[in-house]
Amino acid sequence: MSKYDDIINMKRPQSKRDKMSIENRAAQFAPFSALSGYNDACREVERITDNKKILSDGVLDIINEKLNYIKRNISDIGIITVKYFVKDLKKNGGSYQEKSGYVKKIDVNDNAIYFKDGTIIKFNDILMIDIENFNV
Repeated sequence: MSKYDDIINMKRPQSKRDKMSIENRAAQFAPFSALSGYNDACREVERITDNKKILSDGVLDIINEKLNYIKRNISDIGIITVKYFVKDLKKNGGSYQEKSGYVKKIDVNDNAIYFKDGTIIKFNDILMIDIENFNV
């Protein structure tokens, strides 16, 4: 007679809890990332940003002339397109974006163009302004 004869033929004890669904049970064994945030950090490092271009005096003169033209003829100006620099919030550099729309005002105190949709672009971020029927 072995020392386990008294329990060898006993029924398995039943749990008082409800059985777990197959989906929840499978979730216990799902893979996990031991280094949480590592993949996001790698993607951030891989993301490329541009440096802000330094404009020549000639280009700056053309931009100033166009801004003055818009300011003088604001009620007659249609849609303009501005290519401008947007600083990246997470790393050095940024990207160039284009904005097309109607100008609400040119504010020389704030050094900014205000569009009717609420977009504000600072003068020193402008790379190019395109106005229909404007010849320099």
